[in-house]
Amino acid sequence: MRTAFFNGPVQNGDFTFADKPGKAVGIRAAAALNTLLGEPAVPHLWNTVTLEGDLRHRTEPGAGEDRHQHEQARIRAKYPEGVLPAAGVVTDADPAVAELAHGMIRDRLEAGVLSVERTATVVCSSCAHMAGIGSHRCKACGSTELTERLVPQLTASRPAGAPVLGPDDVHGRRLAHLENIARNVPDRLVLSRTRAHGISLSPFELPGMVLDPRAALHIAVLAAAEQHGAERALMLATETAAAHVAAYGLPFRSHGGIRLGYAVHGKVPYGDPLLGRLYEVHRMGDAQRAVFEEWFLPLYALRERGGIHPGKLPALVKFFRKISLAPPGPEVEGGAGEVRRAVGSGDMGWLMDARTVTHLLPAFPGRDAVGRRR
Repeated sequence: MRTAFFNGPVQNGDFTFADKPGKAVGIRAAAALNTLLGEPAVPHLWNTVTLEGDLRHRTEPGAGEDRHQHEQARIRAKYPEGVLPAAGVVTDADPAVAELAHGMIRDRLEAGVLSVERTATVVCSSCAHMAGIGSHRCKACGSTELTERLVPQLTASRPAGAPVLGPDDVHGRRLAHLENIARNVPDRLVLSRTRAHGISLSPFELPGMVLDPRAALHIAVLAAAEQHGAERALMLATETAAAHVAAYGLPFRSHGGIRLGYAVHGKVPYGDPLLGRLYEVHRMGDAQRAVFEEWFLPLYALRERGGIHPGKLPALVKFFRKISLAPPGPEVEGGAGEVRRAVGSGDMGWLMDARTVTHLLPAFPGRDAVGRRR
């Protein structure tokens, strides 16, 4: 089965990768893992269906009328010198994603997995925006005039006793606590939202509504996987993010012969002051630091799925410094194949095996393409 990793779509907020490198962990990990598997590069995935984006587009000077172009310009600004990745970007509102979503929704409506039914909904009397249960103020216009109405909605109900997340849905060792957190959602979910941008639900007699972005981001991964030719698509996400979206993605985790799962990673403490001091102590140059931050730490975050504790940074920097300078000895027979099998099963134990990792490090100034010191 051909497996490929994709980043969980990054929300297109007010940041750049330079000032918030933690936002790029999924993108960096996916690139490293796919390279280890011998897979071509995959596009970077973005979440553009947000209320914040609606409000920003409405009020930002010079935003223009075309929301898609506005989002694309903001995405481009995240990258150094505005250069997009060679494999491109995919957003959760792209035409190809919308086309796939409409087909999947239609199939699931016919199968009874989804339905359109009148549902008690809290809405704003001033702007008709849907408000969350227990809300006291509209997040779209600020009005406190909220009322409950019966409104047609796209809904999903899971079979009685069916888990939101099962052991086969998460790559690598089982995370029972994550399965428990993810199941704390109603058995019946509303999958339609009032947004100005997104996958329109007008074809399903829900004018003015779009597919909930927590569902749409799964379809974006499937669309990218279909383009890539992958049979198994693993979406990189933190435990919190996976728990937040899993229930909404339950009806959209497979398409054709493609199966979607989650590869959970922890957060990386890029902003910890200790990291800069360690670089100075170990005399790590810019090139070494780039490989450490963009390759080693994102991969290590798949070992520490609850997050990398800053207290581990000294040992990690010391280990990386050592392997980046050491001339690799003879490669273990079948080592690359073993690493691929380990990556395919979610085992990242090999990452702390110095003899193995020296043969896998990306080339950088001071080392040639196969890792030997110059």
